[in-house]
Amino acid sequence: MPVMDIPELTDFLGQEFPQVAGDFAIERLTDEGLIVRLRVAERHLRPGGTVSGPSMFALADLGVYLAILSRIGPVALAVTTNAGIDFLRKPAAGRDLMADVRLLKLGRSLAVGDALIRSEGVADPVARAGLTYAIPPGARVTSGG
Repeated sequence: MPVMDIPELTDFLGQEFPQVAGDFAIERLTDEGLIVRLRVAERHLRPGGTVSGPSMFALADLGVYLAILSRIGPVALAVTTNAGIDFLRKPAAGRDLMADVRLLKLGRSLAVGDALIRSEGVADPVARAGLTYAIPPGARVTSGG
């Protein structure tokens, strides 16, 4: 069950990461994780007008981070320890990207999540990412092991 709701997560993001907070919007908390949007702007595009790989990675990384925080609370020092991303197809032009994030494991010291990224309104995914986060000692994790 979430311990932080969408307004709390949004406020946390604005306080801790103001440099990128405006690029993202949490659309929905789910039983498994959350759905987060990348508000695609010119700065997210690569030559050819498609969304860049680093922008898609940022969406996946931030999405898993926020999904973890939604379950353990505002722990700013949870950090990515492993990440892999598969780019599947070119994102649709002129559309935001949506990441459907699922937490696969939430333990006391590690959390593992998966992000499936799609262009808004398009069924076929453009990327999928798997990320592992280290949870700092002292963080209150109420489930997992």
